[in-house]
Amino acid sequence: QVQLAESGGGLVQAGGSLRLSCAASGRTFSSYAMGWFRQAPGKEREFVAAISWSGPTTYYTDSVKGRFTISRDNAKNTVYLQMNSLKPEDTAVYFCAAGTTAQHMHFLGPKGPLHAWGQGTLVTVSS
Repeated sequence: QVQLAESGGGLVQAGGSLRLSCAASGRTFSSYAMGWFRQAPGKEREFVAAISWSGPTTYYTDSVKGRFTISRDNAKNTVYLQMNSLKPEDTAVYFCAAGTTAQHMHFLGPKGPLHAWGQGTLVTVSS
């Protein structure tokens, strides 16, 4: 079982950048695909980005393509989400999750087969 803990959220002005980190415990981190999801106030949780266990395959939701980059460092048991050109509509609680495949995360979203969730980190983008 893997346990996840996000960090790096905060308040930023529109156009700014933040980097979220998700630290995983457990020796099996490198065997999981990892993903980021977000939940805005009053809305359902949605898929943001995912990365395969070895790193070469990534998926993004259309609204963040070209602005967000997901990456992972298996030696550090950490997955990152670099967020640039932030917009007020990016305001949400961001969660990382461990799953079977990045493709599952992308196409099935938060209701797909996921093994673990972090507690979330709040990102607020002011206009």
